[in-house]
Amino acid sequence: LTSPFFSGPLQIYEFNNEKRELESPFQGRLEWNGSADMQDVSISVLNISLNDSGIYTCNVTREFLFETHRPIFTSSTLIHLTVLKDAGRDLTALISAIMMYILLVFLTLWLLIEMVYCYRKVSKAEEVAQENATNYLAIPSENKENCALPVEE
Repeated sequence: LTSPFFSGPLQIYEFNNEKRELESPFQGRLEWNGSADMQDVSISVLNISLNDSGIYTCNVTREFLFETHRPIFTSSTLIHLTVLKDAGRDLTALISAIMMYILLVFLTLWLLIEMVYCYRKVSKAEEVAQENATNYLAIPSENKENCALPVEE
């Protein structure tokens, strides 16, 4: 670990078959988030303060133990840490919340319009069916009074 607040590199954490936090200004604030198989070698710094801002280097050295050979993997990553006094709201979360409410209002109105449309359509179909049934069953009054054929008993 290298920081503008320290004179030279300072090692703060070591994982060599076991987790070991070394003496540093971060002592007691580090948490291992990595995996046991060392595919993930993440650590978290808890209770960050404004003084923790800086440029840090994460050095990972891993030695594989095979029967025929012992390859060594080394990786170095530069981490820019900027601690803000007051964290603002995430713009993406704000936009998604606004879009959710707009979509909710739009879909509610659309559902209401569709319900009214379907209700009117069903009512009109029932009226037409009622008229057709009445027309088929109705006997015109002029045919009742002026029957051309006498009814035989």
